Amino acid sequence: MPEGTITALRVQEHDAQRVNLYIDGAFALGISLATVARERLYVGMYLDAATFARLEAAENVERAVRIALRAIEGRPRSVAEIRDRLQRKGCAPETIDAAVDRLQDSGLLDDAAFARFWIENRQMCRPRARQALADELRRKGVSAELIANALNETFAEDEAARAETLARAALPRYAAITDYQMFVRRLGGYLQRRGFSAETILPIVERLWKERGGEPEAVDHTLLVGQ
Repeated sequence: MPEGTITALRVQEHDAQRVNLYIDGAFALGISLATVARERLYVGMYLDAATFARLEAAENVERAVRIALRAIEGRPRSVAEIRDRLQRKGCAPETIDAAVDRLQDSGLLDDAAFARFWIENRQMCRPRARQALADELRRKGVSAELIANALNETFAEDEAARAETLARAALPRYAAITDYQMFVRRLGGYLQRRGFSAETILPIVERLWKERGGEPEAVDHTLLVGQ
């Protein structure tokens, strides 16, 4: 581990907020200006091994935070998603922990807020049933408690009411269907792909068919299997 006298602090060519630190004439570490100021580093200062190790650890955390921030710029992320990304970038476990702690302390990483964002975004762009959303968030690493809280906040109406709202909105695209079994397969499949159960779907499909003036028939529930 390098130790010795700082002989140069040179601003990096492609990032004016970072400098290259040289010890005894040799490049030792890329470091942020914030760290330079915080540590009061200057040319001629002697760095012992322990001080260098602390600086290196701090810069590893800075790098991890930058990686995380680039990911968060695209969309909010769960803690588990950020941990996975940092691990794939080769960050050490202690570096990941420190970076995640910093992002959580600053409010940039918050699984409760992420769960609310995910549900609201899905409902706006690609509506899903409660269970389907819960499954998606679980795969994102969000805890069961936070998922339940976010779902309870978002879904004031019951599942059947939400499914019917979606079905009525989609109804015009199935207006030309004159066969009841096909109507069940097409409209029912649309709802099933959004996570609603057959028990929720079938009464809604039957009611909408009646409103169109049709007469429901006995339906094979397997029409919805595998949609």
